[in-house]
Amino acid sequence: MPEITVVAKVAARPDSVEDLKAELLKLVEPTRQEQGCLKYDLHQDNQDPALFIFYETWESAQCLEKHINSDHYQAYAGAAAGLIRDKVVHKMTRIA
Repeated sequence: MPEITVVAKVAARPDSVEDLKAELLKLVEPTRQEQGCLKYDLHQDNQDPALFIFYETWESAQCLEKHINSDHYQAYAGAAAGLIRDKVVHKMTRIA
């Protein structure tokens, strides 16, 4: 099975930047411990601090699916629901 690369762009509501950042940071360590997680890096844009980008690499789509259903991801989803202005997730397969 091919590895899956995820680039997730999450934009905070203007009044929720620090709250969303705190919720996103809670995801990092437990996710990095998950089976099949090869890379899980969180970035904050230098020009727009309300914009966060996750760059992730997973061993397989099944590992990514387990992550999305994990307790810590579900807790984040509930806590962050009202903090997010926009979210775009790209799931990709490296071709070269």
